[in-house]
Amino acid sequence: MFFVLVEKGLLKEVLDQALEKGGDFADIFVEYKKTTGISLEGGRVERVHSGTDVGAGIRVVSGDTTSYAYTNDLSREGLLQAAGIVAHAFSGPRKECSLDLRRLRPVVEFTIAERPDEVKTEQKARAVQEADRAAREAGGDRIKQVIATYGDVVQKVVMANSRGEYVEDERIRTRFAVQVVAAEGSLIQTGYEAAGALAGFELLKEHQPAAMAEVAARRALGLLEARPAPAGRMPVVMSGEAGGTMVHEACGHGLEADLVQKGLSVYARKKGQKVAADIVTVIDDPTLPGRYGSYRFDDEGVPARRTVLIENGELTDYMYDRVTASREERESNGHGRRESYQHKPIPRMGNTYVAPGKMDPEEIIREVKNGLLVKKMGGGQVNTTTGDFVFDVAEGYLIVDGDVGPMVRGATLAGNGPEVLRNVRMIGRDLGFTIGTCGKDGQGVPVSDAQPTMFIGELVVGGTGHAGSKGKVKRV
Repeated sequence: MFFVLVEKGLLKEVLDQALEKGGDFADIFVEYKKTTGISLEGGRVERVHSGTDVGAGIRVVSGDTTSYAYTNDLSREGLLQAAGIVAHAFSGPRKECSLDLRRLRPVVEFTIAERPDEVKTEQKARAVQEADRAAREAGGDRIKQVIATYGDVVQKVVMANSRGEYVEDERIRTRFAVQVVAAEGSLIQTGYEAAGALAGFELLKEHQPAAMAEVAARRALGLLEARPAPAGRMPVVMSGEAGGTMVHEACGHGLEADLVQKGLSVYARKKGQKVAADIVTVIDDPTLPGRYGSYRFDDEGVPARRTVLIENGELTDYMYDRVTASREERESNGHGRRESYQHKPIPRMGNTYVAPGKMDPEEIIREVKNGLLVKKMGGGQVNTTTGDFVFDVAEGYLIVDGDVGPMVRGATLAGNGPEVLRNVRMIGRDLGFTIGTCGKDGQGVPVSDAQPTMFIGELVVGGTGHAGSKGKVKRV
């Protein structure tokens, strides 16, 4: 049951105090967050930690100026003191505002089947131990290290603002990850697998720790036997299993309104223009059930909504918070997010993905004579101003005469986001998600991204092998 963090009467006092010396808008974000984390390394549970953080952030906006303060003192004196601090950033007449605090209702509901705060720590610890055993059984002596981590967050928030809006919300997220290191002689390779969702402990029934560990171990062991990746320009098939890392980095960040308005995005001033192939549609939808980047309300109290960013190749919208939306005299589309009460909200992604097409993924591979199949993406970086990116390939295979050939290691992908989107030639009907914590301006928020199987006409592949090398075909 949701418990009251701060009484409505006190919230009204705080907002009134924050606007005492002027300002166009004021809001308060009150947070109670309980976290649990368990990590295993070297066959032993090395760390079990839990903690609770409580506090409030108060903001006043006037034109392009924002004043923000936070406190972990939720007493009347503590909150009014913080409100007084943000108020003193302005000097002007008080503006009329609505403080009736009407409670907003979400447009979507999510169900938590097994609350993690009601699950015993011992049961959570058994999950990382199961992963360790499964990984070692999968690879024997070649498995040198297994790191398994479990984490959950129960976050309760209250948001109120000078428009008279009031929101109560609870977010519960659970995640699990396994990293396996395999070695043979002097060669060392790593496999990784992770799952996470806006869900409770039931996540580990859908994504069983042992099965995830076996996948990570198989990936690491496969890389020991893989050949060096070829280098050069070549066709690339991005499997749906690869997840949406590329769309998140090479496209998603560039569609966040603050970067667009600062001229730091390659997509600035291109609304209504063609920025991708006709078959490409890009969506951010935090209302998807059970996804790691899902939410009922963003961190400004705006109801979550599905936003089509690129439709049939045409740029149709950006992701806005309240501040960036007000600069264009429009309403926010629910993408104001923050890491905690200690951070002010900024435009962020939720669940970003390329919409699926109609083709069979295997048919797409058969259409490609020779190239690279990417089944899992690694880390990377992108320059949002130019759209240029470089990504590691965690699991990749050569495509030989339209079939899946030998596994390769050490591959990287380099290209330009808009050019890649314009060079998408085929899209599958599948859709594969990956999870992560997205960093921006010193803040991290949970996100999910996805894509279907896609054929990209040409990308620069970095590697140490020879571009023309072929090998025996095998099914994977």
